[in-house]
Amino acid sequence: MKEARYFYVPDAAVQNELPPDEAMHAMRVLRLKGGDEMFLMDGAGNYYRAQVTIAATHHCYYEILESLPQQRQWRGHLHLAIAPTKLMDRMEWMAEKITEIGVDEISFLLCKASERRLMKIPRLEKIVISAVKQSHKAWKPVVNEMMPVKKFLEMPRTGRKYIAHCHDEIPRTSLFDELRKPSDDADATVLIGPEGDFTVEEVKAAMAAGYQSVHLGDSRLRTETAGLSAVMMMQLSQQ
Repeated sequence: MKEARYFYVPDAAVQNELPPDEAMHAMRVLRLKGGDEMFLMDGAGNYYRAQVTIAATHHCYYEILESLPQQRQWRGHLHLAIAPTKLMDRMEWMAEKITEIGVDEISFLLCKASERRLMKIPRLEKIVISAVKQSHKAWKPVVNEMMPVKKFLEMPRTGRKYIAHCHDEIPRTSLFDELRKPSDDADATVLIGPEGDFTVEEVKAAMAAGYQSVHLGDSRLRTETAGLSAVMMMQLSQQ
């Protein structure tokens, strides 16, 4: 039995052709031909069983045979907002892994101690899409452009909100313990600072905006590891 082939096609239900990148993979790598079956993912909660109708050099046309709406694997909207590391490959690795684990939204923060001040969002989008297909996630995470942490804090957020930091002079509780407390609201946003951490002023500004001061455990984690840990805690709290 052939392995199912998955392709990311936004608005798959109203299209009849794979996007260029997906068509190239289908034609040149998988060598699909007319009559072959494949599955389409629209990133908005739907799979589609489809069949190749025309396989050309640079184009792959299809017809949908069956619509397969999916059920969400977790209850709330899980949002990680993180100050990116100086080395881009660490953020790319983290984006891939948290997509595989399960997250709804990823934001990037510009903080006072940030060493990276620009992000290549189109490249991250490709990595996230690849992870969505590999892990068979029906929903693609939203990937936001980088913004100053002050602007992020001014934006309204639903659900529970946390800022993780390492300042001992500011009281902190365990993020996992807080997430495990009974709540009618399953939405959660967690802020992770840069390699030099948030400043005390940034933490206090977040707390004034309704974010709870938390830690991720006794170990001192790298930024990308902290982001991965936070998403894992959010997922575990949904079980």
